[in-house]
Amino acid sequence: MKEYRDHYFLKAKRENYPARSVYKLKELDAKFRLLKPGMKVLDLGAAPGSWSLGVAEKVGSKGLVLACDIQSTETAFPPQVLFMQEDVFQRSAAFEAKLAELGPFDLVISDMAPRTTGTRFTDQARSLELTLEALAVACLHLKQGGNFVVKIFMGPDIQDLLTPMRKAFSSVKSFKPKSSRAESKETFFTGLGFRGDTAAIASGDAGPET
Repeated sequence: MKEYRDHYFLKAKRENYPARSVYKLKELDAKFRLLKPGMKVLDLGAAPGSWSLGVAEKVGSKGLVLACDIQSTETAFPPQVLFMQEDVFQRSAAFEAKLAELGPFDLVISDMAPRTTGTRFTDQARSLELTLEALAVACLHLKQGGNFVVKIFMGPDIQDLLTPMRKAFSSVKSFKPKSSRAESKETFFTGLGFRGDTAAIASGDAGPET
């Protein structure tokens, strides 16, 4: 696997983050003002833990981060971060109980990505599956008015994500951080102002386009 020693890679090493992806989160936060002290945040696809660490810094000791990933991590988290090794498609009873106990959340974030195959269509299709599952989890566990951030590999089926997101949120914005590698097909979509009406979403009662 190629190791990219670019500016953000080296910056992450200097600042003791396990991955360069934290700077994507910081750019998203600067753009959309997502994080505030005391917030409760659900972090999907959290390993190795850079996003959870970045969120923990902003929400502070009175905030909370529930993080999960199918992979384990050896990252040392502060007390306000709870990491659980979980498959988002097959969530355990223990994880579901923790979601119910700690939620609803102010913000749900997903940096989940599939294991890439090198075949663009396959990777994009698998990325879409992850984003749709992340959206489903967000709709179950967000507070009304809460926000959602999700990463996707751009492809021809992008409307399969955007259509339900526009039903679920007051506005949907796209953003490609400068810290994303130039060759990467990833884009982040941010849903702002969760409507809280999952029944309307399921019935296809769409809100205004954004």
